[in-house]
Amino acid sequence: MSRLAQTAGLTDIQREILATVRDFVDKEIIPVATELEHRDEYPQQIVDGLRELGLFGLMIPEEYGGLGESLLTYALCVEEIARGWMSVSGIINTHFIVAYMLKQHGTEEQKAHFLPRMAAGDVRGAFSMSEPALGSDVSAITSKAVRDGDAYTLTGQKMWLTNGGTSSLVAVLVRTDEGYPEGTAPHRSMTTFLVEKEPGFGEVRPGLTIPGKIDKMGYKGVDTTELIMDGLRIPADRVLGGTTGRGFYQMMDGVEVGRVNVAARGCGVAQRAFELGVSYAQQRHTFGRPIAQHQAIQFKLAEMATKVEAAHAMMVNAARKKDSGERNDLEAGMAKYLASEYCKEVVEDAFRIHGGYGFSKEYEIERLYREAPMLLIGEGTAEIQKMIIGRRLLEEYRFQG
Repeated sequence: MSRLAQTAGLTDIQREILATVRDFVDKEIIPVATELEHRDEYPQQIVDGLRELGLFGLMIPEEYGGLGESLLTYALCVEEIARGWMSVSGIINTHFIVAYMLKQHGTEEQKAHFLPRMAAGDVRGAFSMSEPALGSDVSAITSKAVRDGDAYTLTGQKMWLTNGGTSSLVAVLVRTDEGYPEGTAPHRSMTTFLVEKEPGFGEVRPGLTIPGKIDKMGYKGVDTTELIMDGLRIPADRVLGGTTGRGFYQMMDGVEVGRVNVAARGCGVAQRAFELGVSYAQQRHTFGRPIAQHQAIQFKLAEMATKVEAAHAMMVNAARKKDSGERNDLEAGMAKYLASEYCKEVVEDAFRIHGGYGFSKEYEIERLYREAPMLLIGEGTAEIQKMIIGRRLLEEYRFQG
């Protein structure tokens, strides 16, 4: 283990899990990540290895066949995986958001039906809030579900599904206006549906189409897609939790987990960028000595390492807060905001240390340079995080005048 980003107070089991994951990353992910990323190839062999390690069931309770570990353990594993290749951490992130939402909000029948197969990796999860025209404004969702006997008919277009093609279960947020008077707040008339489908592209079940992969600047390998519903019939017993109108709160609970995950990814990518930068600085010579001996480079390394430590500490704090059962939107927002911003800065500094070679696809830092920007957007932009943080601070520090 590196001296940076250590976590105090871990159990022997947590340390053993992390050591196993780190060994897997060093041996199975880092050596092939850049080649697979340049080909935009789904890392099937890596995913199969994670399945064998039991990571798809890491946070799923033991009674459903999982390992029953904490969000902290999961976040630290994500940090290690993102250090190897951020796209792989994305594959398990959306899976775990859906598993978490099922564990927290699903009916007993829904938990028994889905969680054991999710723990085994036989069912892979994705979740869908965003739409082409709304961005971060979740209240503007136009996709809707209309009651039709013992089922609902769903119509609309969703956007930015990670695992959209490879998943077999998608948690989809749509509007359900039944029983809500005119003027009801938009978030009170939203419902999450559990949509089962075949993996792949095209029409994956009647009324549901996954058009194909969206071509992205970075974050390659993992499939990011649209989802089009046109007369998609879903049984009423596939409403998450069995009651309509609770979807917004269920999704926001899942997104808090997702924001801890994005913070962990930022920490992992930043750690890898620091490793690459400090290693290159000791190998590259200018003016008769390694560039690491130049004060300007040492200042960069000092700033990079400090940012890695600070982001890691905030991510761990946010995970522990969620594990305690307390509200953690403030801590998760801060961690996501800081870790993604620091990740971008650490990656850019490592890129600068590499000089002209950082612009070459032969060097790993080129891939990280294209991956880091996604973290500035995923699970809410920096501006959204600052809105959340600001509102929560005003709740906590209300002026008494």
